[in-house]
Amino acid sequence: MNVLIKNGLIVDGTKSTPYIGEVLIKDEKILEIGVKVSSENVDRVIDAKGLVVAPGFIDTHSHSDLKILETPYNEIKARQGITTEVLGQDGISMAPLPVEYISSWKKNLAGLDGTSEIIDWEFKTTKGYLDQMERGKVGLNYAYLVPHGNIRMEAMGLEGVPASPEQIKKMCEITRREMEAGAYGLSTGLIYIPCAYSETIELIEMCKVVAEYDGELVIHQRSEAGTIIDSMKEVIEIGKMSGVKIHFSHFKVCGKQNWQYIDEMVEVIETAQKEGVKISYDQYPYAAGSTMLGVVLPPWAHGGGTDELMKRLSNPEDRKRMIFDIENGIPGWDNFIEFAGWDQIFVTSAGTEKNQDIVGKNLVELAEIRKKSLYDATFDLLLEEENAVGMVDFYGLEEHIIKFLKRPEQNVCTDALLSAGKPHPRAYGSFPRVLGKYVRENPILSVEEAIYKMTKKSAEAIGIKNRGELKVGYFADVTIFDMKTINDMGDYINPTQFPVGIEYVIVNGTPIIDNKEFKEVSPGHVLRRK
Repeated sequence: MNVLIKNGLIVDGTKSTPYIGEVLIKDEKILEIGVKVSSENVDRVIDAKGLVVAPGFIDTHSHSDLKILETPYNEIKARQGITTEVLGQDGISMAPLPVEYISSWKKNLAGLDGTSEIIDWEFKTTKGYLDQMERGKVGLNYAYLVPHGNIRMEAMGLEGVPASPEQIKKMCEITRREMEAGAYGLSTGLIYIPCAYSETIELIEMCKVVAEYDGELVIHQRSEAGTIIDSMKEVIEIGKMSGVKIHFSHFKVCGKQNWQYIDEMVEVIETAQKEGVKISYDQYPYAAGSTMLGVVLPPWAHGGGTDELMKRLSNPEDRKRMIFDIENGIPGWDNFIEFAGWDQIFVTSAGTEKNQDIVGKNLVELAEIRKKSLYDATFDLLLEEENAVGMVDFYGLEEHIIKFLKRPEQNVCTDALLSAGKPHPRAYGSFPRVLGKYVRENPILSVEEAIYKMTKKSAEAIGIKNRGELKVGYFADVTIFDMKTINDMGDYINPTQFPVGIEYVIVNGTPIIDNKEFKEVSPGHVLRRK
């Protein structure tokens, strides 16, 4: 089908000066773009007068990994203008997944990506996972990072110990297999199990393989709090020693006592770039984060996987040890209770019916409702839910968001799990929020700078080709929005609200948001690095 978009303000993703022009789409790709294009043999005309015509937005940090196997449609992301998502984040995702670990891994993954009893979990490898996604069809485009934790699990199980040289060699072999299957890079989350048990050399050796494919290390670093400078230096060392490109996930610093490190964080990046390390990062435009509640427990508590964690949470002596470590700290461990506080950590989801009453409550309120101590209320909740509890934590200030938003290394992301309950509002509003809040209302960025950070910059950070720009021959992923009205609508009390201002979203030449209406069609592609 040939589609002509006319009269719109063309913001092409390259930071070029916007202009009123036209885009001609033929089937899946852009055939012409300019002030005036051919209008012969056009099947559909979209009049974009008064609207911005931009490349489809690329979410470089998404947690739709499991949900996309349940349904090919992703209305929540589509209504933000997102046409491509990058899965496999934080070092723990769907594949590779040896069959013997399915039961344990489902529990470990639940707090980050959700769970499902209706999908086929026996995909085994990245190829199997991507093939299954492709067979089910997808509404958006999906790229995949192979997760460090999954590789580690296949090579040596879930024990909380450093890897031996032989085990590292095995991890490198698995990494190569998964890169050959089309992964765009390696992800890790060094606060998550089993990634947290790894030493730096393990990641250096794996990243040497990734660098051979011109891939990226996408990393939730070991600390985003009190030891963030040492943590960043570890990441830089991995980049130097392996030659891999570095992409920091959801770049920030957590806790009032750690805001003093912000300027030094920037200095670390600039120094590393001068030394030849390629660095980028993504960021969501909110001063609160979201993850699984289990991260409030010290790393040793998770050793051996969720089943072993349940035994420890049932053991009074292990609980005493957890309390001691939370109150006294462990060197190099990000202590969420310390930097956020009990009253600034809110439960966003719980799987069982009996705990729905505490969704939206902070941990102080949880203790009051359950008439228990702070520790027992939290430990009991994790035990009852088998660790499948989501949370939001408040950590920063508006001025910090702005400082990192303006940096040239930055691109926009959601870091969103499409969960029930009260998810972080970033799941519904990250991209419209940047345009509404930081372009229109408080103009930190120009519209062309913001679009660049949502499209071309994102594509370059991950290595996605032929997308992220309105350009002849590129795939026709297009977002059309009203700059006068675009904004997020959700907040932490009522987060599940669609944004306003997105008029059309086109994926590979097919509208999935058409005159503000969502259409259940599946024109997306499963992307593989070539």
